[in-house]
Amino acid sequence: MTDLPTMTDNEDPSVVNNGAQSSLSQLTKLKRWQWWTLVVINICFLLIGQVVAVILGRFYYDQGGNSTWLATLIQTIGFPILFIPYFLFPSSKKSSNTSSTSVSLPVLFLIYLVIGVLIAGDNMLYSVGLLYLSASTYSLICATQLAFNAIFSYFINSQKFTALIFNSVVVLTLSASLLAINDDSDKPNGVTSRKYVLGFVATLSASALYAFLLSIMQVTFQKVLKKETFSVVLELQIYTSFFATCVSLVGLFASGEWRTLGGEMGGFGKGGAAYVMTLVWTAVAWQVCSVGVVGLIFVVSSLFSNVISTLSLALTPLAAVVVFHDEMNGVKVIAMLMGLWGFSTYIYQNYLDDEKAKRISADATGAVLSEASTPLLLE
Repeated sequence: MTDLPTMTDNEDPSVVNNGAQSSLSQLTKLKRWQWWTLVVINICFLLIGQVVAVILGRFYYDQGGNSTWLATLIQTIGFPILFIPYFLFPSSKKSSNTSSTSVSLPVLFLIYLVIGVLIAGDNMLYSVGLLYLSASTYSLICATQLAFNAIFSYFINSQKFTALIFNSVVVLTLSASLLAINDDSDKPNGVTSRKYVLGFVATLSASALYAFLLSIMQVTFQKVLKKETFSVVLELQIYTSFFATCVSLVGLFASGEWRTLGGEMGGFGKGGAAYVMTLVWTAVAWQVCSVGVVGLIFVVSSLFSNVISTLSLALTPLAAVVVFHDEMNGVKVIAMLMGLWGFSTYIYQNYLDDEKAKRISADATGAVLSEASTPLLLE
């Protein structure tokens, strides 16, 4: 799953930056309620898709699945689904094709290839983490991606680092630290303490790599592609997912795990049909999540998209308690509350930035109207 920005975080939703002014002209014509409708729909896609994907991923392991390369492949192999929204916006596609002519095909190929390989590696780390951790612990650790995103955005993208964002980074770091010293009493059956630590480190590393990818993609759009239309964002998602899928397929066959898939399906706890459906719907859920991510990036910003993604990770432990009866001990409850607090401070900072942008916009509009009316008064 990839992510990238289309708007600075202190801009009003109707305000377009200079680099993407023409590509976002359709958004500026939307009424406020229409804009909020798009936001809500994409939030639902992201939340439902990510929660369902994580729950099904843990279900795959619980019922006898053991292939981490297959779990990695499933996260991107459903990318053809993204062609549905891509072809539903022909006008956007036209503008994106025009913008792509300024970038040579070898450069685009290299960008998509490198990002795709990094995505495959990131997905592999996530798969290892989910193999050795319960769904609730896994999701709470993944919430640290917001802290990593703030850090990488500060150093790579010159994102401002306010007191509220710093508070969020500290709180989320402490939340992950609590899980690191947890007694891991709810670890999956057969998982040793050493494997639990491996799962923790893999998930934390995946969260850091994912945040790094977000910052790299922001640089890619600002410095290389220089266009952020809906179709261009989808193109990046589609092509990088294609290369990530190719890498995952190579890993699946090179590791020899493909030989065990027949036995996996036969020994799956709920039966062969359930095995296939679990994999199919996991792939679909990840792509539904991707549509929500891309939609929020386009109509709001990458930071907001990442914040909502983090919120879904905070909701997943509750779903895990219902589906898998994961134990929610005191340490986990405190870690989840701290994660929600870190999320809330990020949201509040966005609110403050939005209000500031509205005041600046109103002042600028008033100044323009004042200058326009001055000659009339003189006459």
